[in-house]
Amino acid sequence: MEHAREALGDWLRLLGTPGVGPETARRLLQAFGLPGQVLAQPPSALRQVVSSRVAEALGQPPDGAAALLEATWQWLQDAPDGRAVLTLDDPRYPAALLDTPDPPCLLYVQGRLEALQQLRIERTLAVVGSRNPTPQGRLNAQAFARDLAARGLTLVSGLALGIDGAAHEGALEGADADTLATVAVVGTGLDRVYPKQHLALAHRIVERGLILSEYPLGTPPLNANFPRRNRIISGLSQGVLVVEAALESGSLITARQALEQGREVFAIPGSIHSPQSKGCHALIRQGAKLVECAQDVLEELRQPDPFAQVPLALDTPGGRTTERATPGAEPGTRPDTGPNTGLLALLGHEPCSLDALIARSGLDTAQLQARLLDLELEGQVHRLPGGLFQRLVRE
Repeated sequence: MEHAREALGDWLRLLGTPGVGPETARRLLQAFGLPGQVLAQPPSALRQVVSSRVAEALGQPPDGAAALLEATWQWLQDAPDGRAVLTLDDPRYPAALLDTPDPPCLLYVQGRLEALQQLRIERTLAVVGSRNPTPQGRLNAQAFARDLAARGLTLVSGLALGIDGAAHEGALEGADADTLATVAVVGTGLDRVYPKQHLALAHRIVERGLILSEYPLGTPPLNANFPRRNRIISGLSQGVLVVEAALESGSLITARQALEQGREVFAIPGSIHSPQSKGCHALIRQGAKLVECAQDVLEELRQPDPFAQVPLALDTPGGRTTERATPGAEPGTRPDTGPNTGLLALLGHEPCSLDALIARSGLDTAQLQARLLDLELEGQVHRLPGGLFQRLVRE
């Protein structure tokens, strides 16, 4: 055990040395071997690979190295079956990341360690999108993740507010208990949860999935870390599904990194009037696959659909047609037939103003507002900023 502690200390010291980033660390490892061997080299040998300044810095432990080692070692001992620090030479290190141009030298892991072997690229999909999605976008993310998890895929996202959180929730709802439901790749140390609103969600992910980070314990939520962690989200996955994204969204960074890594990119189209759809539409114009349901994703990934063999309707010998519930639907459900069904049809699927609905329906303002309130309470309509209303479609 002391050897393991010493080896961990070498890794932390190497990566904590000023001027040694992941690329420099990998060059040193390639030249000299494991971190202990790198740190044992004389400055003259190190200068063949790095600058004189970095070679000199490698000669002494960086500030705080001993405290970081102690904190990390204690973190591991507190939950040895649920926490690990994976190095590049660890057999549990995800193979998909090793094949990317910039794999993390250290990968901090918390959760179902025994399920790391299930983290295979051919069964993993990333879902990303806006931190401020529309209500429909949130529902779409949750529904896609739930349906894809039910079909055996592991869903990867970033634990951020909005689409990320909805994707993790959907995956936890849809996955079988014995499968790896979801993986959260975060931009902080694993001794903290960001955002704090997702503390309970993070605990649920630890119980049924994994949380990963390349950042040492104690790392706060720095803005620069989140775009960088996106390469891990895409690198772990066979493809990336963008649910909603503005044109300046960080989700487009993930999509670009996915393309650079040779991954598939999928996008869900939205309203032409919604800023949150602009990024998805731009991706589709650039060649991303337009998808409208989970089956579209499965077909592009050439994944078998376990529900595909069940017919949607059966012709009985007596000539009657018997219905079967569509996968993901509750048994016995029927299309909405309440008194406000006609109003939902008039509302359509794009944001609509009260004045436009008055013109379409012929109802007076009081009647229309009463019906819209009913629909809001039923969860079928959401009130948007600017006096707009949008119909919600639950898959």
